[in-house]
Amino acid sequence: MTASSPKQYVAAIDQGTTSTRCVIVGHDGQVVSSAQFEHEQIMPQQGWVEHDPLEIWDNTRRAVSKAMVDIDVSPANITALGVTNQRETAVVWEKATGRPLHNAIVWQDTRTAGIAGTDPARWLERTGLLANSYPAGPKIAWILDHVPGARQRAEAGELLAGTIDTWLLWNLTGGARGDEGRPAVHATDVTNASRTLLMDLRTRRWDPELCGEIGVPVQVLPEIRPSVSEFGRVRSRGTLAGVPVTGVLGDQQSAMFGQGCFEVGDAKNTYGTGLFLLLNTGTTPQFSTHGLLSTVLYEIEGQEPVYALEGSVAVGGSLIQWLRDQLGIIRSAREVEEIAAKDNGGVFIVPAFSGLFAPRWRPDARGVIVGLTRFADRSHIARAALEATALQTREVVEAMAADSGIRPTSLRVDGGMTANDLLMQLQADLLGAEVVRPGNIETTALGAAFAAGVGGGFWSSLADVRGLQTADRSWSPQWSDQQREALVADWDRAVERSLDWA
Repeated sequence: MTASSPKQYVAAIDQGTTSTRCVIVGHDGQVVSSAQFEHEQIMPQQGWVEHDPLEIWDNTRRAVSKAMVDIDVSPANITALGVTNQRETAVVWEKATGRPLHNAIVWQDTRTAGIAGTDPARWLERTGLLANSYPAGPKIAWILDHVPGARQRAEAGELLAGTIDTWLLWNLTGGARGDEGRPAVHATDVTNASRTLLMDLRTRRWDPELCGEIGVPVQVLPEIRPSVSEFGRVRSRGTLAGVPVTGVLGDQQSAMFGQGCFEVGDAKNTYGTGLFLLLNTGTTPQFSTHGLLSTVLYEIEGQEPVYALEGSVAVGGSLIQWLRDQLGIIRSAREVEEIAAKDNGGVFIVPAFSGLFAPRWRPDARGVIVGLTRFADRSHIARAALEATALQTREVVEAMAADSGIRPTSLRVDGGMTANDLLMQLQADLLGAEVVRPGNIETTALGAAFAAGVGGGFWSSLADVRGLQTADRSWSPQWSDQQREALVADWDRAVERSLDWA
């Protein structure tokens, strides 16, 4: 870069469950600008969650514009663009107009439970996923079956479908009008495709048999590409005109990329509304027999893909919100750490508000508070809530060790709950492993920026990206094995009380 060359950055769009962000990142890996807009959570009936794809696209443009205007940069300053997204959320739209046929069906939505049949082992062995309401493929099929005429139009080639990254990429590269004679790009990356129940995890291609069984015509699906590759260029009209899109990753994989988890055995846990723990298992997929999912972690064009085991816990930060909003025993999330007792006073909370996810997968479970006596007060409940978060994480780590033979000696953490130092110490104590919090806990957006930067030559290698990682603080375990196992044994007893309720 010459003295007269404009200063260069990478940009990333982070399209999440509740909001859309754009971040602009410098060569030192630091965020220099960001903007964020929330979108409506549409809940037509119990268990259904939807988003308006047009609102998400509008917020994407607003976020990009604001982030760039705030630091007065133009497309000439942006080397590459990355995209990360809520993974299993599905959209179907008209090819000719770009009009969605239906609201996007969100990953949390439960209307497709049971749509993929009753042989979980078969689906797990082919796709790495459980055949439940979580994946995107059955959501696409639901839209085709419930919007009049949609299935016929799909088979006639009039419709397109995909996860949110596909929807954004198609619009970024021109939408229905295309750009300068080129059609818009209808593609996804391998990490998002691996969350649909439609992709063979080994070949990383759509499986016609699985697509047929679920009811998704292959012709509506996007092309699957490596996560780090050139997907296309942003349309020539707009704030990012001509910028290449060189990195696309699902949100949890993006957080792993942002944490620099590139070696076998690297693990991270995101403490958000739920808990999402991933373990890098290398270039061969490992299929779980202990209640976990197998997924693609990332693929760089021209290199072998890297896989991960994943455990998703439904209730993490939402348990603290429940203490605040439903029970009213705290005024803010920060207060939990301030009031939590030194021990739980015999109280355990099992937050199975909508069943238990990994590794138990018990939809019949419901939340319980056990061990209450007259001695118990809100400080014990606060402590029990933090312990529930750390104990659920421990269960996933134990399942990962059983599946892979890998027991992480260090867990990298991100997400809003990591601001709670007491929770982080509890986590280290219950894992018997070091817990490391990065300098910037918003690693999901950073991961997309890093992937795009590697794909666009802004950084030359994964080693360069890993060198940008800075730790804010780490915690080492202080408990004895006996202390740890006693708490785990009582937790298991509490979980037993939560089962067979629904």
